[in-house]
Amino acid sequence: MNGDEIRSTFLDFFAERDHTVVPSASLIPHDPSLLLTVAGMVPFKPYLLLEVPLPYVRAVSIQKCLRTEDIDIIGTTARHLTFFEMLGNFSFGDYFKELAIPWAYQLITEGFGLDPERLWFTVHHSDDEAAEIWIDKVGVRPERLQRRDRDNFWQMGVAGPCGPSSEVFYDKGPEYGPDGGPVVDEERFMEFWNLVFMQNIQDEPYHVIGDLPAKNIDTGSGLERVATLLQGVDAIFDTDLLRPILATAEALTGVGYGRAAGSDASLRVIADHTRSVTFLIADGVVPSNEGRGYILRRLLRRVVRHAFLLGGERMVMPSLIASTVALMGTAYPELVTKRAGIVDMAEREEYRFRRTLASGHQLLDADLAGIEESGVLTGESAFKLHDTYGFPVEITEEILAERGMRLDRPGFDLLMSEQKQRARAAFRGGAAAEEADAYRTLLRGIDPTEFTGYDEERGTGLILSMISQGETVERAETGQPVEVYLDRSPFYAESGGQVGDTGTIVTATGTVDVTDTTFSTPGIHGHRGSVVDGWVTVGQDAELTISALRRERIRKNHTGTHLLHWALRSNVGDHVHQAGSLVAADRLRFDFSHYEGLDDDALAAVEGIVNDRVIENAAVSTVITSKEEAEAMGALAFFGDKYGDRVRVVRAGDYSVEFCGGTHVPSTGQIGPLILVSEGSVAANT
Repeated sequence: MNGDEIRSTFLDFFAERDHTVVPSASLIPHDPSLLLTVAGMVPFKPYLLLEVPLPYVRAVSIQKCLRTEDIDIIGTTARHLTFFEMLGNFSFGDYFKELAIPWAYQLITEGFGLDPERLWFTVHHSDDEAAEIWIDKVGVRPERLQRRDRDNFWQMGVAGPCGPSSEVFYDKGPEYGPDGGPVVDEERFMEFWNLVFMQNIQDEPYHVIGDLPAKNIDTGSGLERVATLLQGVDAIFDTDLLRPILATAEALTGVGYGRAAGSDASLRVIADHTRSVTFLIADGVVPSNEGRGYILRRLLRRVVRHAFLLGGERMVMPSLIASTVALMGTAYPELVTKRAGIVDMAEREEYRFRRTLASGHQLLDADLAGIEESGVLTGESAFKLHDTYGFPVEITEEILAERGMRLDRPGFDLLMSEQKQRARAAFRGGAAAEEADAYRTLLRGIDPTEFTGYDEERGTGLILSMISQGETVERAETGQPVEVYLDRSPFYAESGGQVGDTGTIVTATGTVDVTDTTFSTPGIHGHRGSVVDGWVTVGQDAELTISALRRERIRKNHTGTHLLHWALRSNVGDHVHQAGSLVAADRLRFDFSHYEGLDDDALAAVEGIVNDRVIENAAVSTVITSKEEAEAMGALAFFGDKYGDRVRVVRAGDYSVEFCGGTHVPSTGQIGPLILVSEGSVAANT
């Protein structure tokens, strides 16, 4: 069974059991506690926490995921990857263990045809219910069921949903290790299916603080691992999901797979990392020196470095990406449509890094000139070469050995360890994660805000809750900072680059001066400001008025960004896409992906195109429709934005069509002249 057949078998099985088939979300998550989408359940986290209304109670998806915590061992094992596809079926307060366990067994043994006699099972040591279902309902022999502790408790490493799990293992045979089940040897007994009974919530890893609002099911099964079993191969890299990319790496480097352990490891790194690079760029990540951009840059440079170590002297990324798109374009059609832009960005990044590899020898020579007596290069010098200039430490050590010198490797490793700790903190989201968690706790039970600001600048609302200095309060007095939460509001909450509204909240007893509006948690508008007169209390009715003149200026600038985006794609190339923006009352900033700065002539051309459209004074309209219909209209979506089944589309004239939840002017003429005052790079750091 090939990869496409495995995908369709899995989706069809659960679709036949009333699950909604949900397309893969972006690798860029909306959860501030995560840097990347690391598991299939990440896009569904708001549903598990009941933070937003449920669009369905059963779902099935194949989610693209990316993890880099084990990046240093990629290639050295047969089963570790950075990019992988997670098969998942989900229940949000609907069915639980009584259906999830039998369905998993039926799909594994009947749908995929795996031999029941080769299967072993584990449950959490406290989960008698799951054990009874496996034995009494499914018919598993008791000696094939084993109990474990933390190995059978699923959590993401950050605050959020968690719960006991039940895993399914496949016995690869005695030639792979001793008998005795997964508690004895997980090399022989390979885990490939994980049923998570998502019923708890934690504030830190393994510290359960309560139960979720409902009991949920989250099944996770790595497509690549399932493929190894169904295709009868030992290593993930021998499946049809990776072997064609590895073959391209062989052709580019002239090194055959299976020749030597060292070169095999490099070829595996190239195959795995190429998939990660391809999908990250497709999802809007641009190489940089921080955050997701740093992860992309590091992965891409590791591809080039390993090709370099194998003797690959010519550019490798274009061919590797072409191979990846050809292999995965059917399952992920966006790779095909974005192929040119992906190749262009990766090729330019590779070109810059290859110059670093070439010049790294010169930089190292300069450092070595002063250490001839000691013969030891400091860890700090090697780390600077590695981290600042991207010069691989392995090459540094090779050159030192050739000259009879050595590296202070402990000093280098210490600096690398400190860097990894910083990376882990970034992975968990740092302060943003803590703040999101605090809001989630403080606002539990508050319904999403009904936004009325598309149609009105004034309105009424009921104060549902207030937060002051990190605590919920019933009453706020004059001079007290406060965040006010209402059932409905005309105040736009900052999102999609558009700043939040300002204005006033007036009750019978006091006035709040609102200086910003944000989404404290998904769907809930937080009106931030201070009480400037009297006092306000929870439960009061309030008159809400936004700063109309400020909103009008913001509307002009927001519609201006749409015209600017269209003009850039028309004049620079359709690989250009929005990577961020700031839409304020006094200015707009538009971030876009492109491999080089625009010269004066290009800027003048783009500015001219925009102003021609402003003078044209075309109508600007909005429509609420399905995501599929919006895509059929040619609407553009941006930088990991999350869209539900119903989406808002903004059309300017007959040329600009975009997904957008922001506020806009009714015609382009109301924008006024658009002047480009500066242009600069935000992510071309090398």
